[in-house]
Amino acid sequence: MQAKEVLLVLTDQWADWEASYAVWLVNSVPEYTVKTMALDKQSKVSVGGLRAEIDYAVNEYTKFENLAMVILTGSFSWKNESHNEIADFVKKAHDLCIPIAAICGGVVFLGKHGFLNNVKHTGNSLERFQKEPNYNGTDFFVSAQAVADQNIITANETAALEFAREIFRTLKIYTDEDMDDWYDEFKNGMVR
Repeated sequence: MQAKEVLLVLTDQWADWEASYAVWLVNSVPEYTVKTMALDKQSKVSVGGLRAEIDYAVNEYTKFENLAMVILTGSFSWKNESHNEIADFVKKAHDLCIPIAAICGGVVFLGKHGFLNNVKHTGNSLERFQKEPNYNGTDFFVSAQAVADQNIITANETAALEFAREIFRTLKIYTDEDMDDWYDEFKNGMVR
């Protein structure tokens, strides 16, 4: 059986820590493989100076039948640039009922492009979303670390663990009990 792909969408100055828990575990199970995607195939450098090679340019991806999820990690460039080609890709994936997971600046990107107008969501602050002209989701904003609704997962910048937990739940990587154990260990430590 071919592993389903989980795409990590990157831009320059991507936040390398925000999806790290999720990517590590998703890539460690045989059902899934994590691949990178960007506007082009040039490597992208994270805020922490890590260089990531890109597997797919956004306009060349056609394997939607094998796509399990799209993850948008934070980045300083989400708020400064429109990334319309990525928005078109996310819309196509979402229209095909493929889950979309976004954290920090990735959530701002979703708000900027109107994906959160009728979906419960969270983010760094409601005020940040309200600066975006295409955002009309004020009534759906939830003050929480992470929120999953209608195949969209959102998380604020301090919620890497909660973000990963929602991704694992959506991809059915763990049982609820195993997920609770994993979360407790990473949140509270092994030594108590």
